[in-house]
Order: sequence, then structure tokens, then C-alpha cells
Amino acid sequence: MRTAERTMRVPTVVRDVGAIAVAMVAVGASFGAISVASGIPAWATIAFSTIVFAGGAQFMAVGLVAAGSPIAAVFAGLLLNARHLPFGLALGDAIGQRWRDRLIGSHLMTDEATAFALAQPDGPARRRAFWTVGVVLFLSWNLGTILGVLFGNGVGDPARFGLDAAFPAGLLALLLPALRDDPATRKVALVGAAVAVLVTPVLPAGLPVLLALTGLAALALPRRNREQQPC
Repeated sequence: MRTAERTMRVPTVVRDVGAIAVAMVAVGASFGAISVASGIPAWATIAFSTIVFAGGAQFMAVGLVAAGSPIAAVFAGLLLNARHLPFGLALGDAIGQRWRDRLIGSHLMTDEATAFALAQPDGPARRRAFWTVGVVLFLSWNLGTILGVLFGNGVGDPARFGLDAAFPAGLLALLLPALRDDPATRKVALVGAAVAVLVTPVLPAGLPVLLALTGLAALALPRRNREQQPC
């Protein structure tokens, strides 16, 4: 029965990874086009995607650099990707024990790779899911970046085609089960989204994403209320 269930899940996993990879190519192309249009050289844009490989943090960094805040871009990128620390603790066995595996695996670690890996049982299945998703998305992102650099000027503003929404839509699809099943996660997401939307018109690009972290304060509210209730 378990073998049959695993066999049944394989086409679904391949379909989901393929769909996210296609979206990653589109969003990578959007990043490449936006980066070049912001005045960043083509070679630096491609190197950025290859060396950093940080998805949304790259968009934020380009926006802050274009706004004249390179130091804020570095700080914001480090803070936004601090979530990879708990990811690494959760995926230590899946990444591997050799230093080479840990070095490459930490570079390939993304929200999607983490989500797919943790959805698998411990052991070879989890390791296979992490490395498969990580490698596929790394190649997709960099292919998209190159396409955006090469053809971005001819396409114009990628936002006209909705490509800027493809990456957030993919992340939202991964988050939907948690938002539906966990009230605490839903509360944090709603508060963070509300804060980001409210401050977007008055703050430079990228900073609203950081301020969305204030949504985590919503986790402390029920606890504080319970502590204040009389026994």
C-alpha cells in the first residue's frame, strides 16, 4: 500500500515542480529585465542570480540599489534570508553530512525546496526531493535571468504581462495549506500583509517587506491576553 501511495504521488510532485520551474523562468526573466533597466550591468545581473540566488531578495536589492541605498539592500537581504537558518536546522540530514554537500545545499536552499523536502518522510525521499527541487529551480532561475537580460529591452516592462506576480503567486500556493489549517499562521500573514500594504506608498522599495515581519507580533497577543486573564 505504501509503495502504491508513493507511486501515486510521483506524478503530482513532478507536475508541481514543473509548474514552479516554469514560473521561476518567467520571474527570473522579469528580474533580469528589471535589473538591466535599473542600470545594473548585464554581467552583474547574471552573476547576482548565480552567486546569490535569492529570488525575492534580489528584486528588493535591485529596487534599493536603484533608489540609492546599497547598504540598505545588503542589510535587507541578510535579514530577509535569515529564515534559512531554521531551514538548515530542519534539513540537515536531507542536505547531507559532507562539507561539500552542505556548502552546495545551503546555496540551493529555497522556500520551495524546503517545502517539498519537508513534505516527504525522513530518509532518501526527503533528500531526493530537496536536491531535485533545488537544482531544477536554480537552473530555471538563472535561465530566466539570462533571457531577461537578452530580451528585456525588447519586451519592455515585464509588469505589463503580470510576470512580477508569478513568483508571489507560487509562494502563496505553497502557503495556502498552512494558511487554511493553522489560525496562528493565518493571523501572522494577514497582519504582515496589512502592514506592508499600508507603508508601501511612503517607503522605498523593499522596506515594506521587512516591516511585514511585524506580523510575528500577532503570535504574542493571545499569549499576553491569556496571562492577563484571572485564574
